Amino acid sequence: MEPLDRVVDEETAEMLRVLESGFPAVWEMTGPEARAAIAARRQPVTNLTDVAGTEDLSVPGPAGDLTVRVYRPHGDPGRDAAAVVFYHGGGFVFCDLESHDGFCRALSRHTGALVVSVDYRLAPEHPAPAAAEDAHAAYCWVVEHAERLGVDPTRVAVAGDSVGGNLAAVTALLCRHHGSVPPAAQVLLYPVIDPAMDTPSYREFATGFYNTRAAMEWYWQQYLGAGVPTPEWLVAPARADSLAGLPPAVVVTAGLDPLNSEGRAYAEALRAAGVPTVHRDYPGLFHGFMTMLGFGPGGAARELLWADVRGLLEPAKELVR
Repeated sequence: MEPLDRVVDEETAEMLRVLESGFPAVWEMTGPEARAAIAARRQPVTNLTDVAGTEDLSVPGPAGDLTVRVYRPHGDPGRDAAAVVFYHGGGFVFCDLESHDGFCRALSRHTGALVVSVDYRLAPEHPAPAAAEDAHAAYCWVVEHAERLGVDPTRVAVAGDSVGGNLAAVTALLCRHHGSVPPAAQVLLYPVIDPAMDTPSYREFATGFYNTRAAMEWYWQQYLGAGVPTPEWLVAPARADSLAGLPPAVVVTAGLDPLNSEGRAYAEALRAAGVPTVHRDYPGLFHGFMTMLGFGPGGAARELLWADVRGLLEPAKELVR
Protein backbone atom coordinates (compact mmCIF):
# COMPACT_ATOMS: atom_id res chain seq x y z
CA MET A 1 0.00 0.00 0.00
CA GLU A 2 1.29 3.46 -0.89
CA PRO A 3 1.61 5.88 2.07
CA LEU A 4 -1.10 8.27 0.85
CA ASP A 5 -3.54 5.39 0.44
CA ARG A 6 -3.71 5.34 4.23
CA VAL A 7 -5.00 8.93 4.41
CA VAL A 8 -8.79 8.95 4.52
CA ASP A 9 -9.39 12.69 4.19
CA GLU A 10 -8.87 13.88 0.60
CA GLU A 11 -7.87 17.42 1.59
CA THR A 12 -5.15 15.99 3.82
CA ALA A 13 -4.00 13.64 1.07
CA GLU A 14 -3.81 16.51 -1.42
CA MET A 15 -1.86 18.68 1.01
CA LEU A 16 0.60 15.84 1.58
CA ARG A 17 1.02 15.43 -2.19
CA VAL A 18 1.87 19.12 -2.48
CA LEU A 19 4.24 19.04 0.48
CA GLU A 20 5.95 15.85 -0.66
CA SER A 21 6.49 17.16 -4.20
CA GLY A 22 7.72 20.58 -3.13
CA PHE A 23 9.83 20.08 -0.02
CA PRO A 24 13.54 20.38 -0.84
CA ALA A 25 16.00 17.60 -0.01
CA VAL A 26 17.56 19.56 2.83
CA TRP A 27 19.55 16.52 3.98
CA GLU A 28 21.65 16.92 0.84
CA MET A 29 22.41 20.59 1.57
CA THR A 30 24.49 22.76 3.84
CA GLY A 31 22.75 24.77 6.53
CA PRO A 32 22.79 28.05 4.53
CA GLU A 33 21.56 26.24 1.41
CA ALA A 34 18.69 24.70 3.35
CA ARG A 35 17.73 28.09 4.81
CA ALA A 36 17.62 29.65 1.37
CA ALA A 37 15.58 26.78 -0.06
CA ILE A 38 13.02 26.91 2.75
CA ALA A 39 12.79 30.71 2.67
CA ALA A 40 12.06 30.59 -1.06
CA ARG A 41 8.89 28.57 -0.34
CA ARG A 42 7.52 31.07 2.18
CA GLN A 43 3.97 32.24 1.62
CA PRO A 44 2.83 35.80 2.38
CA VAL A 45 1.19 36.44 5.75
CA THR A 46 -2.51 37.15 5.29
CA ASN A 47 -3.63 37.70 8.90
CA LEU A 48 -1.74 40.91 9.69
CA THR A 49 -4.74 42.41 11.48
CA ASP A 50 -5.00 39.58 13.99
CA VAL A 51 -2.95 41.68 16.42
CA ALA A 52 -2.92 45.34 17.39
CA GLY A 53 0.76 45.66 16.59
CA THR A 54 4.22 44.10 16.69
CA GLU A 55 7.61 45.28 17.86
CA ASP A 56 11.05 43.77 17.27
CA LEU A 57 13.34 44.09 20.27
CA SER A 58 16.95 43.21 20.99
CA VAL A 59 17.43 41.28 24.23
CA PRO A 60 20.59 39.93 25.85
CA GLY A 61 21.47 36.31 25.17
CA PRO A 62 24.30 34.09 26.43
CA ALA A 63 26.46 34.77 23.35
CA GLY A 64 25.21 38.17 22.22
CA ASP A 65 21.93 39.93 21.64
CA LEU A 66 18.87 38.05 20.38
CA THR A 67 15.97 39.47 18.41
CA VAL A 68 12.45 38.83 19.66
CA ARG A 69 9.18 39.92 18.13
CA VAL A 70 6.42 41.03 20.47
CA TYR A 71 2.81 40.59 19.33
CA ARG A 72 0.27 42.68 21.21
CA PRO A 73 -3.34 41.49 21.15
CA HIS A 74 -6.29 43.76 20.47
CA GLY A 75 -8.07 45.26 23.44
CA ASP A 76 -6.71 46.47 26.75
CA PRO A 77 -5.58 43.57 28.95
CA GLY A 78 -4.37 46.01 31.60
CA ARG A 79 -1.02 45.52 33.28
CA ASP A 80 -1.36 41.82 33.99
CA ALA A 81 -1.76 40.17 30.60
CA ALA A 82 -0.78 36.57 29.99
CA ALA A 83 2.18 35.91 27.70
CA VAL A 84 3.49 33.08 25.56
CA VAL A 85 7.18 32.83 24.67
CA PHE A 86 7.23 31.00 21.35
CA TYR A 87 10.06 29.03 19.72
CA HIS A 88 9.74 28.27 16.02
CA GLY A 89 10.40 24.90 14.42
CA GLY A 90 12.78 24.29 11.54
CA GLY A 91 15.04 21.40 12.43
CA PHE A 92 17.35 23.60 14.53
CA VAL A 93 18.70 24.82 11.15
CA PHE A 94 16.17 27.04 9.39
CA CYS A 95 13.02 29.15 9.84
CA ASP A 96 12.90 32.39 11.81
CA LEU A 97 10.59 35.13 13.03
CA GLU A 98 9.09 35.54 9.56
CA SER A 99 8.32 31.87 8.95
CA HIS A 100 6.04 31.66 11.99
CA ASP A 101 4.73 35.24 11.91
CA GLY A 102 1.21 34.26 10.84
CA PHE A 103 0.90 31.55 13.48
CA CYS A 104 2.11 33.87 16.26
CA ARG A 105 -0.45 36.47 15.19
CA ALA A 106 -3.21 33.85 15.32
CA LEU A 107 -1.96 32.58 18.69
CA SER A 108 -2.13 36.08 20.16
CA ARG A 109 -5.54 36.84 18.67
CA HIS A 110 -7.25 33.67 19.80
CA THR A 111 -5.74 33.42 23.28
CA GLY A 112 -5.61 37.13 24.14
CA ALA A 113 -1.99 36.67 25.20
CA LEU A 114 1.01 38.79 24.37
CA VAL A 115 3.27 36.55 22.28
CA VAL A 116 7.06 36.85 22.20
CA SER A 117 8.66 34.95 19.30
CA VAL A 118 12.37 34.18 19.71
CA ASP A 119 15.02 34.29 16.97
CA TYR A 120 17.44 31.84 18.58
CA ARG A 121 20.82 30.79 17.16
CA LEU A 122 20.74 28.13 14.46
CA ALA A 123 22.83 25.04 13.73
CA PRO A 124 25.23 23.93 12.41
CA GLU A 125 27.03 27.23 13.02
CA HIS A 126 25.77 27.16 16.61
CA PRO A 127 25.52 23.54 17.81
CA ALA A 128 23.76 22.28 20.92
CA PRO A 129 22.94 23.52 23.41
CA ALA A 130 23.09 27.05 21.91
CA ALA A 131 19.42 27.14 20.89
CA ALA A 132 18.29 25.87 24.30
CA GLU A 133 20.43 28.46 26.11
CA ASP A 134 18.94 31.23 23.97
CA ALA A 135 15.43 29.92 24.57
CA HIS A 136 15.91 30.00 28.33
CA ALA A 137 17.52 33.45 28.24
CA ALA A 138 14.63 34.91 26.23
CA TYR A 139 12.05 33.44 28.59
CA CYS A 140 13.90 34.85 31.60
CA TRP A 141 14.07 38.27 29.93
CA VAL A 142 10.29 38.29 29.47
CA VAL A 143 9.72 37.41 33.12
CA GLU A 144 12.27 39.97 34.33
CA HIS A 145 10.74 42.70 32.14
CA ALA A 146 7.14 41.75 32.79
CA GLU A 147 6.20 45.22 34.05
CA ARG A 148 7.66 46.89 30.97
CA LEU A 149 5.77 44.46 28.72
CA GLY A 150 2.56 44.74 30.71
CA VAL A 151 2.35 41.07 31.61
CA ASP A 152 1.91 39.06 34.78
CA PRO A 153 5.22 37.23 35.41
CA THR A 154 3.30 34.28 36.89
CA ARG A 155 1.29 33.85 33.66
CA VAL A 156 4.06 33.37 31.10
CA ALA A 157 3.99 30.11 29.16
CA VAL A 158 6.56 28.61 26.80
CA ALA A 159 5.48 27.05 23.52
CA GLY A 160 6.93 25.75 20.28
CA ASP A 161 6.39 23.50 17.30
CA SER A 162 8.67 20.60 16.34
CA VAL A 163 12.20 21.54 17.49
CA GLY A 164 10.57 24.57 19.08
CA GLY A 165 8.65 22.11 21.22
CA ASN A 166 11.99 20.63 22.22
CA LEU A 167 13.23 24.09 23.22
CA ALA A 168 10.08 24.79 25.23
CA ALA A 169 10.41 21.49 27.10
CA VAL A 170 14.12 22.07 27.76
CA THR A 171 13.42 25.64 28.91
CA ALA A 172 11.08 24.26 31.56
CA LEU A 173 13.87 21.93 32.72
CA LEU A 174 16.45 24.73 32.67
CA CYS A 175 14.22 26.91 34.82
CA ARG A 176 14.00 24.14 37.39
CA HIS A 177 17.77 23.54 37.16
CA HIS A 178 18.70 27.21 37.61
CA GLY A 179 15.94 28.10 40.03
CA SER A 180 14.38 30.53 37.54
CA VAL A 181 10.72 31.48 37.79
CA PRO A 182 8.98 28.48 36.21
CA PRO A 183 6.74 28.90 33.17
CA ALA A 184 3.03 28.85 33.85
CA ALA A 185 2.70 26.13 31.21
CA GLN A 186 4.54 24.33 28.42
CA VAL A 187 2.81 23.90 25.07
CA LEU A 188 4.55 21.31 22.90
CA LEU A 189 3.33 20.91 19.32
CA TYR A 190 4.52 17.60 17.82
CA PRO A 191 7.77 18.07 19.75
CA VAL A 192 11.18 16.67 18.90
CA ILE A 193 12.14 14.79 22.06
CA ASP A 194 15.10 12.47 21.48
CA PRO A 195 17.82 11.88 18.87
CA ALA A 196 17.65 8.08 19.19
CA MET A 197 15.01 7.77 16.42
CA ASP A 198 14.28 4.16 17.39
CA THR A 199 10.53 4.33 17.97
CA PRO A 200 7.68 2.55 16.17
CA SER A 201 6.53 5.73 14.41
CA TYR A 202 10.03 6.35 13.07
CA ARG A 203 9.83 2.95 11.43
CA GLU A 204 6.23 3.26 10.26
CA PHE A 205 6.32 6.82 8.91
CA ALA A 206 9.92 7.09 7.72
CA THR A 207 8.85 8.33 4.29
CA GLY A 208 5.78 9.54 2.49
CA PHE A 209 4.28 11.87 5.11
CA TYR A 210 6.22 15.15 4.64
CA ASN A 211 8.52 14.90 7.66
CA THR A 212 10.94 12.03 7.05
CA ARG A 213 13.48 10.02 8.95
CA ALA A 214 16.22 11.21 6.56
CA ALA A 215 15.37 14.82 7.34
CA MET A 216 15.29 14.18 11.10
CA GLU A 217 18.67 12.43 11.00
CA TRP A 218 20.13 15.44 9.21
CA TYR A 219 18.58 17.93 11.67
CA TRP A 220 20.01 16.09 14.63
CA GLN A 221 23.43 15.83 12.96
CA GLN A 222 23.48 19.58 12.44
CA TYR A 223 22.44 20.38 15.99
CA LEU A 224 24.50 17.83 17.88
CA GLY A 225 27.79 18.56 16.12
CA ALA A 226 30.36 16.65 18.15
CA GLY A 227 27.74 14.69 20.08
CA VAL A 228 25.10 14.81 22.79
CA PRO A 229 26.06 17.40 25.43
CA THR A 230 26.08 16.83 29.16
CA PRO A 231 23.57 16.76 30.74
CA GLU A 232 21.74 14.89 27.99
CA TRP A 233 18.38 16.47 28.85
CA LEU A 234 19.66 19.70 27.28
CA VAL A 235 18.72 18.13 23.95
CA ALA A 236 16.62 15.13 25.01
CA PRO A 237 14.20 16.25 27.76
CA ALA A 238 12.90 12.75 28.48
CA ARG A 239 16.39 11.79 29.67
CA ALA A 240 16.09 14.04 32.73
CA ASP A 241 16.40 12.14 36.01
CA SER A 242 12.94 13.37 36.94
CA LEU A 243 10.13 15.33 35.30
CA ALA A 244 8.42 16.00 38.62
CA GLY A 245 7.52 19.57 39.40
CA LEU A 246 7.53 20.77 35.80
CA PRO A 247 4.80 23.15 34.57
CA PRO A 248 1.43 21.88 33.32
CA ALA A 249 1.67 20.73 29.73
CA VAL A 250 -0.27 20.51 26.53
CA VAL A 251 1.27 18.00 24.13
CA VAL A 252 -0.01 17.79 20.57
CA THR A 253 0.98 14.85 18.38
CA ALA A 254 0.24 13.97 14.75
CA GLY A 255 -0.49 10.36 13.91
CA LEU A 256 1.27 10.39 10.52
CA ASP A 257 4.56 11.66 11.94
CA PRO A 258 7.88 9.97 12.74
CA LEU A 259 7.77 11.95 16.00
CA ASN A 260 4.42 10.55 17.13
CA SER A 261 5.75 7.83 19.44
CA GLU A 262 8.21 10.05 21.30
CA GLY A 263 5.65 12.82 21.75
CA ARG A 264 3.11 10.37 23.13
CA ALA A 265 5.73 8.85 25.42
CA TYR A 266 6.76 12.27 26.74
CA ALA A 267 3.15 13.15 27.52
CA GLU A 268 2.80 9.86 29.38
CA ALA A 269 6.06 10.43 31.27
CA LEU A 270 4.96 13.92 32.33
CA ARG A 271 1.66 12.57 33.56
CA ALA A 272 3.37 9.71 35.41
CA ALA A 273 5.60 12.28 37.15
CA GLY A 274 2.54 14.12 38.44
CA VAL A 275 2.59 16.95 35.90
CA PRO A 276 -0.93 17.97 34.82
CA THR A 277 -0.87 17.05 31.14
CA VAL A 278 -3.33 17.31 28.27
CA HIS A 279 -2.40 15.15 25.29
CA ARG A 280 -4.13 15.83 21.97
CA ASP A 281 -3.38 13.22 19.31
CA TYR A 282 -4.58 13.64 15.72
CA PRO A 283 -4.27 10.23 14.04
CA GLY A 284 -5.06 11.40 10.51
CA LEU A 285 -2.80 14.46 10.41
CA PHE A 286 0.87 15.06 9.73
CA HIS A 287 3.83 16.98 11.14
CA GLY A 288 3.48 20.74 10.82
CA PHE A 289 -0.29 20.91 10.36
CA MET A 290 -0.89 23.35 13.23
CA THR A 291 1.01 26.25 11.66
CA MET A 292 -0.57 25.83 8.20
CA LEU A 293 -3.36 28.32 8.80
CA GLY A 294 -5.03 27.75 5.43
CA PHE A 295 -5.23 23.98 5.92
CA GLY A 296 -8.86 23.28 6.77
CA PRO A 297 -8.52 19.95 8.62
CA GLY A 298 -6.22 21.66 11.15
CA GLY A 299 -8.82 24.29 12.05
CA ALA A 300 -10.62 22.35 14.77
CA ALA A 301 -7.31 21.32 16.32
CA ARG A 302 -6.22 24.95 16.49
CA GLU A 303 -9.51 25.97 18.11
CA LEU A 304 -8.95 23.33 20.77
CA LEU A 305 -5.35 24.51 21.23
CA TRP A 306 -6.46 28.11 21.75
CA ALA A 307 -8.93 26.95 24.39
CA ASP A 308 -6.28 24.83 26.12
CA VAL A 309 -3.85 27.76 26.25
CA ARG A 310 -6.51 30.15 27.53
CA GLY A 311 -7.40 27.69 30.25
CA LEU A 312 -3.80 27.29 31.38
CA LEU A 313 -3.21 31.05 31.48
CA GLU A 314 -6.38 32.11 33.29
CA PRO A 315 -5.61 34.39 36.23
CA ALA A 316 -5.77 32.77 39.63
CA LYS A 317 -9.14 33.29 41.27
CA GLU A 318 -9.08 35.04 44.61
CA LEU A 319 -10.70 33.20 47.49
CA VAL A 320 -13.93 34.70 48.71
CA ARG A 321 -13.85 35.04 52.48
